Amino acid sequence: MKFTALICGAALSLAATAGWAQQPAGSAPVRPIGITLERAVEIALDNNPTIRIADMEIQRQNYVRKETRGNLLPTVSGSGSYQYNIMNPVMFLPADIFGPGTGGAMRMGFDNSYTGGFSLSLPLYVPTLYKTLQLNDEQMRAAVESARASKVTLTAQVKKTCYGILLGESSLDVLKKNIEYARLIVETTENSFKQGIVSEYDLITAQVQLSNLAPTMIQIENSLKNARLLLNMLLSLPLDTPLELAEDLYGYTDYIDTDPSREIDLSRNTDLALLDAQAGILRKSYEIQRAQRIPTLAAMGSYQVLSQSNDWRIGHYQWKGTAFVGAQLSVPLFAGFTKNNKERQLLNSMDQLKVQRGYLEENVNVQARGALDDIFRSQEQMKANETALEQARKGYRIAKTRYDVGAGTIVELNSAQMALLQADLNYSQSIHDYMSAQTDFDQVLGKEEQGKL
Repeated sequence: MKFTALICGAALSLAATAGWAQQPAGSAPVRPIGITLERAVEIALDNNPTIRIADMEIQRQNYVRKETRGNLLPTVSGSGSYQYNIMNPVMFLPADIFGPGTGGAMRMGFDNSYTGGFSLSLPLYVPTLYKTLQLNDEQMRAAVESARASKVTLTAQVKKTCYGILLGESSLDVLKKNIEYARLIVETTENSFKQGIVSEYDLITAQVQLSNLAPTMIQIENSLKNARLLLNMLLSLPLDTPLELAEDLYGYTDYIDTDPSREIDLSRNTDLALLDAQAGILRKSYEIQRAQRIPTLAAMGSYQVLSQSNDWRIGHYQWKGTAFVGAQLSVPLFAGFTKNNKERQLLNSMDQLKVQRGYLEENVNVQARGALDDIFRSQEQMKANETALEQARKGYRIAKTRYDVGAGTIVELNSAQMALLQADLNYSQSIHDYMSAQTDFDQVLGKEEQGKL
């Protein structure tokens, strides 16, 4: 039957979204916690691990930038050493340097040698360091954009999961009403059969109709449990936390935007923005590589004290100090063409990324247009289904009245009930489809506040 296929489709859709979750066994029933969709999104953004990881990455990039800036400050280091000379150092002097018989190999020094001191280095002009700071800015931009992308994606996931739950609850309510209708029909038909007014075929038909609804309702209930588990996971709540959405799917009809003039603005799309940030990182990496060709200049200074002796009477040692200050200029001349090849690698990566962005932009544009078409299609379906629902209600009332007075058959009544059930389900489905399409459209555009919360 058509209505059964529609219900099964809704059930399978929910099961596909959250079928992996398992309901904890043996949990005591507790009162559900009422929650709105807006509050669900807030909890998810506060607690979900993906958001926390993204925020931690922003903090890490901040530390990276501080580390780079620290390289602009002076570097001071201390050192100390002790050396025991088993054989004293040898010095070779010219023959007869101090008179006849002098010169040649001479051992000098003492058994114990001590050295201690401090050294200082200050970068004066290091182009690679300045470009690295700019690279850190691009990396921070990428981290911030990645965090925003996580929030946009998570918001869409929470909203679509909630819409799926609301659709399941709406379908379940419709099924319960129709089961009650079918049960009343069975009771009425059974009484009429006992009185000999209707045939046994009519009674069996009514009973089969009632029996066909029960398994579908069980399937929807199980799918709803799985969908609620998925919502708890997205909100980072214990899986046994009972949540109940304090909203109704039909209430979203008041927020449907019927304006056909919707602009597709991809300037905030997270995928494109992340590629742009990656392109910025590659560009700054190339500039850093180019800067390695430029000379660097650094100031330096050193102070040392040293002493030597053959005994261990440290208090009587003579300590002498040495110190110097100066500048060091480093000029890169030749590095085996490694710099050239590294630059070509980066340029090649930049060209690849440019082609990738063009293809991605076309793909995202198709996604946006598809979501927009789904929005308009859902709006048209909603109007048609709303009209069909009113007609189905009217048809059911007529068929019920005809059957009660004996002018209609059980087949007519069952057919009217089927039409009403399917029309009600179709209307709920079209509302769900519209809200899901609107969520997809907002996600493609990169809106952090997606539609109606």
